[in-house]
Amino acid sequence: MAYWKDYYTPTTVEEAVAILARYEGKACMIGGGTDLLLEIQQGHRPKMDALVDPTRIEGLQEIVEEDGFLVIGAGVTHTTIVNDERVRSRGTCLVESCGVIGGPQVRNVATLAGNIAHALPAGDGTIGTLALGGEIQVAGPDGIHWFPMEETFIGPGKSTVDAKQMMIARIRFRPTGDQEGSAFRRVMRPQGIALPMIGMAARVQLQGDVIESCRIAIGPASKVPFLAVETMKFLAGQPPTSDTFAKAAEVALEEVQLRTSPHRASAEYREEMIRVQLPKTVAKAVERAQSGQAVPEGVGA
Repeated sequence: MAYWKDYYTPTTVEEAVAILARYEGKACMIGGGTDLLLEIQQGHRPKMDALVDPTRIEGLQEIVEEDGFLVIGAGVTHTTIVNDERVRSRGTCLVESCGVIGGPQVRNVATLAGNIAHALPAGDGTIGTLALGGEIQVAGPDGIHWFPMEETFIGPGKSTVDAKQMMIARIRFRPTGDQEGSAFRRVMRPQGIALPMIGMAARVQLQGDVIESCRIAIGPASKVPFLAVETMKFLAGQPPTSDTFAKAAEVALEEVQLRTSPHRASAEYREEMIRVQLPKTVAKAVERAQSGQAVPEGVGA
């Protein structure tokens, strides 16, 4: 059974957007297809007249340094991110989050842009990018613009980036520098499909003996990939101690919106995992900031 009629591989971003416009909502962008094709097959999305594949667009399969950012093209796979030394050392939490998505076969074709476009509250790559302060370049009818990633999420699996009209062309973040580090941790079901029960990422900037600033993302902890703003405010100016990290977890629990999922975990279990794992995540980011060394952990084989 065919799930689409036409399949396009445009060579420019402008061409891709023009194809979407021509189909008037009956075409959509496709990344690696690891989520989209399953959703169509299972009836969660309508069949499309056309799919638009950006992997032939020049430059979108690359990770480059540009204007003080690390820039990741829409066609870049999780495997490419995991193997890139610049991201490993200066965006470590992104390597750790992309490195636990599916198995090697999935990571070889699935893209970070696709993960972000799906806007799932528990999207691992999305959580890692959110903690790093990621921005996305969106191409659509109104042109090409950069947006803070957190501004595009509007609900579970819902984004202002409409894949029937727009595409995420690139993702960027400022790499960690001196006295700065990041880390990601995930708790997942040990059997069957490796669904994340709770995941979290932290980016920490130290200034002498205190935390100058930080970003913390948690998922699923709300209806959208969640930026723990109150926890970030609490940590700013605090000493990087185990007592501080434990208090930060309690602040986080006051602002998250946990729920029970029959396929993942109970709200009570997730609460306990935040209490246990968030201090460890922040502590690892601090350790990397202090040592200047970052070796990604937990990356799947």
